[in-house]
Amino acid sequence: MLAVRLHEGDQALHFDEIEIPVAKSDDEVVIKVSSCGVCFSDIHVANGEFGEKPRPMTLGHEVTGWTEEHGNVFVYTPWGCGNCRFCAAGTEMICPDSHEAGLFDQGGYAEYMLVPHRRYIFPLGDLDPIDSAPLGCGGLTAFRAVRHALPFLGKGKRVLVLGAGGLGQYAVQYLSLLSDAEVHVGDPDPAKCATAKELGATEAANPADLEGPYAAVLDFVAAQQSLEDGARLLDRTGLLIAIGLHGGRIPFGFGAVPMESRLMTSVWGSLADFGDLIALAQKEPIRHVVERLPLSQAQVAHDRLRAGDVKGRFVLVP
Repeated sequence: MLAVRLHEGDQALHFDEIEIPVAKSDDEVVIKVSSCGVCFSDIHVANGEFGEKPRPMTLGHEVTGWTEEHGNVFVYTPWGCGNCRFCAAGTEMICPDSHEAGLFDQGGYAEYMLVPHRRYIFPLGDLDPIDSAPLGCGGLTAFRAVRHALPFLGKGKRVLVLGAGGLGQYAVQYLSLLSDAEVHVGDPDPAKCATAKELGATEAANPADLEGPYAAVLDFVAAQQSLEDGARLLDRTGLLIAIGLHGGRIPFGFGAVPMESRLMTSVWGSLADFGDLIALAQKEPIRHVVERLPLSQAQVAHDRLRAGDVKGRFVLVP
């Protein structure tokens, strides 16, 4: 089968012919990959920003596929050890010994993929197996972050989404569906602001032009500037969530952030979150801003993502 892999000491993607994986126990499942979303985390992995990882490695963790038993399926890809207290609670994405697909285990930039346990398989129902692929990470990560924010929101409240890329676009839709708050978006890209308004934001502008305070700020960039913007625009007793992986740091303490505000990170999503998100997507018209590319153009997708040349998410199709 064709697999798109990283080799040792090289950021470029390699197109390798390898053996189709084989399940070695009743728990394991081999899926025929239908599609795999391209996440900026894949760029971080290619850059070596997550430390030393096994090579060669098949990238990709936003995976849909097909099995004999279930037909079209999603794959939950932040795989935990299965034994710790976090895994027992279904929050495998924060397991200290997690082995995520495309990072520690072989991922979905391939024609077939080995899934280590059946609990990670979720039927798609009538969802499109290509357009909905980004729900596996981008959509799920935004969903969990919105769930953290909901207790701070209600009628008359305002919530700010920083970053109107793929994750922010999902967050705007979830906030519009699940809360009565007024949804604002901060992004320096006018085109992305226009997309955010199409998806339900009542205001979208460069963060420098926005005026707080906001009851909650969801930062899907989490670079230095965006975190500083979030803290500046946050209300007293509000919630600031760092979700992006761009390495920003801000001081915390009296006088550094609004009084009695809360700062937290939010990571991916739990098994229960994923099930609830799929149910929501099957019931509500979630819009996926997706550009489809053949698997053979995975390097093109990476190059364009590095350059910011994407409206929402790329999805690779074998």
